[in-house]
Amino acid sequence: MNHLQLININSSANKAGMIEEKIANLGLELPSPPKPAGSYVPVVINEGMVYVSGQIPLQSGSVPHNFRGKVTSIVSVDCAQDAARLCTLNALSHIKSALGTLDRIRQFTRLSGYINSDPTFTDQPKVINAASDMLIDIFGDAGKHTRLAIGVSSLPLDSAVEIEFLIKADKTS
Repeated sequence: MNHLQLININSSANKAGMIEEKIANLGLELPSPPKPAGSYVPVVINEGMVYVSGQIPLQSGSVPHNFRGKVTSIVSVDCAQDAARLCTLNALSHIKSALGTLDRIRQFTRLSGYINSDPTFTDQPKVINAASDMLIDIFGDAGKHTRLAIGVSSLPLDSAVEIEFLIKADKTS
């Protein structure tokens, strides 16, 4: 995955089918929801809150080579940002599968991002900004969220990035 070009879009209506249209207008495509890498479910919905398990940058069932390893000794910040975008697209595909449509999303409440970091790397927010900016470009104000961006010593499958989400959604379709 090369750098994704993102543009600012009108943040107004979340009408039926609008979110997927926005995604397509950004030149992006939702992948098929990746299979969980462990013994868990990707999404749990409770009282209108959507809890999305940590997403790594899986593509065709594995983490691409350029998204594996520590940021910055093995994975550049630019590649880690692309990995964060892919994590976000994977999460959106799971959310769509669980909700039936992304138009039910009312607010991204929390984004927690983990970066497989070299001990001296301190630009974790710069990596996770790629996911945050993507959500705002797609969802407008509903994409704004609280956030955590933290460096860790390792991640599953040697992924450079893992992201989890907490979302408020309409209870009915």
